[in-house]
This record gives sequence, structure tokens and C-alpha cells, in this order.
Amino acid sequence: MAMDITAGILGIEAEIAENKVKRLRMWIFECREPSFKAFKLGLAAAVLLGLAHVIGNLLGGCVCIWTKKDLDRASANKQSAVASLIFSWIVLAVGFSMLIIGTMSNSKSRKTCGISHHRLFSIGGILCFIHGLFTVAYYVSATAAAREDRTSRPRPTA
Repeated sequence: MAMDITAGILGIEAEIAENKVKRLRMWIFECREPSFKAFKLGLAAAVLLGLAHVIGNLLGGCVCIWTKKDLDRASANKQSAVASLIFSWIVLAVGFSMLIIGTMSNSKSRKTCGISHHRLFSIGGILCFIHGLFTVAYYVSATAAAREDRTSRPRPTA
């Protein structure tokens, strides 16, 4: 969760740094100089988001549901774990993409002109916070489901 929060803050800070560079705007087109500070902050946010996702999935373990029948028979904790896992992957894909696109738009060494891409870093940063919530929900429900599975399995008698 701390990594997701840090990634979110870095994403918002990258947006602030990007907004401080010179711009010339005409309708939806814009010419601006890239911000190296925004590049560094956006890259750090994307890396932290990816690491947070990997660590959250490793700590949560594997919650496997293969068929609809398995889903219907699964406990509420297991169903919650699967739903949280799916949502965390979706939020990761969108948030990571936005952070990378914002980072790449600031990676060039010269002035660029084109359609303006505003708020990529800030939306990506907000999605980092949301990713943290889904990852925590996944971890809690996956460990509860694993505990349920251990207690419901019959123990072999000697």
C-alpha cells in the first residue's frame, strides 16, 4: 500500500512539474518543451506501481477459479479475492499506461507539437491509489480464503 501511495504522489508531482514548462497552445494543438523532472517522476511512479502489483500478488498467493461451477461453489472470501484481483489488473493496466504515455511525452530532448495530453500523470497517480485499495482487498480476502481452505480440509488420521 505504501508503494501505491508513493507512486500516486509521484504521479501527481510529475503533473505539477509538467505544467511548469513553457507552452504555446492553439485550440487542441499545443507546442511545449519536455520536462525532465516530470519524466523522472513519471518513470519512478510507473516502476513503483508495477512493483506494488507484483508484491501484492505474491503476498496474496494464488486464488484459482477455473469454471463458473467453481465460482458458484466458492466462499465469499474467495469470490471477493478473485473480483479484487481482476479489478487490480484492470486498474494497473490503465494507470500504468497513462503513466508511461505521460513519461514518454516528456522523454524527448526537443520541443514537441501535437494534440495536447493533459492530466495523464494526475489520473495515473489517482489510479495508483485505487490500485492500492484493490490490492489490499485482494490480500485480505485471499488470505482469509486460504485460511478457510485449511480449516475446512479434512485432516488425515493415522
